[in-house]
Amino acid sequence: MSKVKLTLVKSTIKRTLRQKRTVEALGLGKLHSSVEHEATPQIKGMITKVGHLLKVENI
Repeated sequence: MSKVKLTLVKSTIKRTLRQKRTVEALGLGKLHSSVEHEATPQIKGMITKVGHLLKVENI
């Protein structure tokens, strides 16, 4: 599996509770925080739902 690096670039203020919880489940809290995950189907689905808030880089 490949890895992806996710960085939160937009705030979750004024976002739906579902989007806030998805960002939190990805391990992101504050703006410009980054995490690395394996590119599993579950993670890809989460990225699809909140992709407008994230910067996604393939590693």
